[in-house]
Amino acid sequence: MTKMNRRSVLRMAGAAGAMMAAPAVLRAQGAYPTQPINVVVPFDTGGYNDRLARAYAPFLQEALGQPLVIVNRGGAGALLGHTYFMQQPDDGHTILCTSSAPYLPLNTLIQGAEFEVSDFHMINTPSRDYTMMTTAKDTGITSVEQVVEKLKADAGSLSIGIQPASGDLVNMMLFADANGIDRDGLRFVTYSGGGPARNATAGAVVDIGMVGGQGFLPLSEQVTPLLVFDSEPRDGWDAPTITDIAGPEAEFVAGSQRGWGVHSSMLESHPDRYQTLLEAIETVSKDPAVIENLQAQDLATEWFGPESSNAATERTAKVMAQHVDLLQGS
Repeated sequence: MTKMNRRSVLRMAGAAGAMMAAPAVLRAQGAYPTQPINVVVPFDTGGYNDRLARAYAPFLQEALGQPLVIVNRGGAGALLGHTYFMQQPDDGHTILCTSSAPYLPLNTLIQGAEFEVSDFHMINTPSRDYTMMTTAKDTGITSVEQVVEKLKADAGSLSIGIQPASGDLVNMMLFADANGIDRDGLRFVTYSGGGPARNATAGAVVDIGMVGGQGFLPLSEQVTPLLVFDSEPRDGWDAPTITDIAGPEAEFVAGSQRGWGVHSSMLESHPDRYQTLLEAIETVSKDPAVIENLQAQDLATEWFGPESSNAATERTAKVMAQHVDLLQGS
């Protein structure tokens, strides 16, 4: 039997203690991850996806035992970031925090992307956004009825902050058609992202904004919500829904579905690593401390899981394909 001195015993005890302290997910699954994990955010800093990734990162890296590095690759309506992500290995050391809808359908339907929506697999999309028509507190506009009245009399009478080729644009056009407003006369002011469009709306740079409602939560004291494009109230906004105004058959496109994704091919090429990542994201998403932390930042944490998250993306892609003419500006 080999003799062990006191230093050897202490060293082994320290190693055992470190193993016991290691994240449960990491101990259960072995070596993965073996290096820092890059989180590709296909948008510039400051937007919802960027804030979501950075808020989750400290908790997720603790669960996985490796640092998370946020990589912002904004531009071309997320096309540049999504393309960059698809060029990375599907080994789980590069993951994605994105708005799977509407941006993946937009990339494929009108931007000539070299990938398909099905090439992406969403593990969880906790943020299920919705278009909201909004105005600044001091514009004098207090209801959607006022907006309809003004735009019917003169479609160019109000400036509208919006992102081009977006689900918000589709909703604005469908709203115009439903209310007898001349869509060709609408006066749009376009922005490259939701953050700039919201800031312009809250600052009364534009008369009204058509942007994702969840991103307005930190600006709630500066804006007046006018209309929520959903079938039920959302996030406590004091505004009617599109079905309140136009009935249960009202046609609209769901808003951004934001969350965590991987390469679809990873499920077959590295199923064990995928399972580790899935368990880590689910565990973190359900952690009461994480939920409290993110809710304080007006960020979503709800766990929907892969089946629901991918089904929601597919449904949105199908609806957007039906309205591709609006997306293309015809």
